[in-house]
Amino acid sequence: MNVMVSRTYQTTGIVLKGMPFQEADRLVTLLSPEYGLIRAIVPGARKQKSKLRGRCELFVINELLIAKGRSLDKITQAETLESYPGLSKDLGKLAAAQYLAELALNLALDDQPQLELYELLNEHLRRLEKMSVAESLYGYLAQAVFHLLAIAGIGPQVHCCCLTQEELTPNFNDPNWCVGFSFDAGGLINLEIKDRGKNNSHSVVLPIINHKLKASELTLLQHLNQSSLPHPGKILPATILDSHFTVPWLEVEHLLRNYAQYQLGRYFRSVTLIDNLPEAEF
Repeated sequence: MNVMVSRTYQTTGIVLKGMPFQEADRLVTLLSPEYGLIRAIVPGARKQKSKLRGRCELFVINELLIAKGRSLDKITQAETLESYPGLSKDLGKLAAAQYLAELALNLALDDQPQLELYELLNEHLRRLEKMSVAESLYGYLAQAVFHLLAIAGIGPQVHCCCLTQEELTPNFNDPNWCVGFSFDAGGLINLEIKDRGKNNSHSVVLPIINHKLKASELTLLQHLNQSSLPHPGKILPATILDSHFTVPWLEVEHLLRNYAQYQLGRYFRSVTLIDNLPEAEF
């Protein structure tokens, strides 16, 4: 008895990457909640009159009919469900969205359901699109990266010391207070451990400390697990929020970016654009 195997399948997918392919086609990488990462050809997508032309652009979400191929699948039908036109109108937002797409591409798996990653990425793309010019894009990026790393199971430990498991609380009374952050250990390191070892005549070897966080930076980092971006005025002491204080979202974003690159063993090419943008864009 011969069993007929379907050569087509349907799914929803968001375009995270695209490039020209052969004379008139386009090769896209999609994130699908049902199938994870999908690499597929969009036939004739680069032709001016192609119905699929606008549907294979970055961050467009389509309901798709895909034909299976030996090496690459082929998109035969696409019906657009949603897109993020506001991202392309702002260079800073577009750069940030491309960074999140690159991170998602490195976190996602092929041929496996990725519903949580798919929904979380789209949620943060919506937030980027809707954020006002008065808000910090670095703050939005920091929380998005934190959330994406957490659901992938490689989020950093930001409340307790990785060595002793003791809870670490920001100390705003000592201007010189700081806590270490180790990529190799996976999060916070209490720098006072070494001094304790000296007093007890026991040698303590700390892991490599990649960053040292001040109290304000640690406070922001510890509140990124919230569902929405925390307002600095609600979590930082009023005594430090004067006209000269700059909320250190940039430092927190850079920390998480470098941590993600270390954990994944990849350099994110899209961050080059972010770092070269005029300060006004962020």
